[in-house]
Amino acid sequence: MREGHREALAQAITWVESTLPEHQERIAQLLEEVGTPALRSKRLGITGIPGAGKSTLIERFGMEAVQRGHKVAVLAIDPSSTRTKGALLGDKTRMHDLSMEPHAFVRPTSASGTLGGVARATAEAILLCEAAGFDMVLVETVGVGQSEVAVREMVDIFVLTLIGGAGDDVQGIKRGVVEMCDVLLIHKADGEHIPSCQKTAAAYRQALHLFPLPPSGTAAEVMLASSLTGEGHDKLWSHLMDLETAWRASGWWEVQRKTQAAQAMHRHAKQLLVDHHMHHRQAQWEALEQQLAQRNTGAFAAARAWVNEALKANEGNQS
Repeated sequence: MREGHREALAQAITWVESTLPEHQERIAQLLEEVGTPALRSKRLGITGIPGAGKSTLIERFGMEAVQRGHKVAVLAIDPSSTRTKGALLGDKTRMHDLSMEPHAFVRPTSASGTLGGVARATAEAILLCEAAGFDMVLVETVGVGQSEVAVREMVDIFVLTLIGGAGDDVQGIKRGVVEMCDVLLIHKADGEHIPSCQKTAAAYRQALHLFPLPPSGTAAEVMLASSLTGEGHDKLWSHLMDLETAWRASGWWEVQRKTQAAQAMHRHAKQLLVDHHMHHRQAQWEALEQQLAQRNTGAFAAARAWVNEALKANEGNQS
């Protein structure tokens, strides 16, 4: 994987995506071997409303980054089937040129019910891509929703893509996502769509003045671009590089990385605790499910009973 073999990287990501308790030691050893990556890499999160052209944007932007001398990894988080847990869309088929590029790696991953627009092991997949020599990692989320801000905790710069003329310009998207973004990109700004895109951009510029300044100290920039014509891509690239330069100089870049690590530890602690007790207390869980189905208890009461029993068992083991 360190030598840049994409097949090895794909296998390593499959390893860290495993939820089986018996694989936890192997995952820990792999990530310990990888170590802490250098701060030289760039992590870019891209989200947007359905139909905003995220995949088209990433394909063109990724190819342009390769031409600028970067090695690009794309982690495309797809909506998942509630039955098979597999990915529904398969972004790799929509990024054909980038998928075939020797200096790029495209990995579609099922969200598998994980909230926040990212997969369970996205943060670890980023580390593995960096260890494999990819100095620019693009994370494409499932799509805009109430919980799409989870990716903000994993990337250095967060880009929100919108399109013009998609209904009420400002109310058509959740404020929580808007105030988290560093760049608000009005996409598909070409041909007859330019006037509506300009109108949408003006509406968001006005709305952003009402938001408090983000922790980075840099207000979000509203930009227009078209991945069909390439218009606006050079300006987008220049702005992203300017953000990186400014944030490295101010120390915000490193602050974000430290915060990301702490947040990842918090997420894993909660997930590992649930996985551990679910594995060892499966019988009690199934019994409570039966009580719930028979309406002998409520969902909150059943969950609380299961957690209390797990805590008692843990205290008993310690004593």
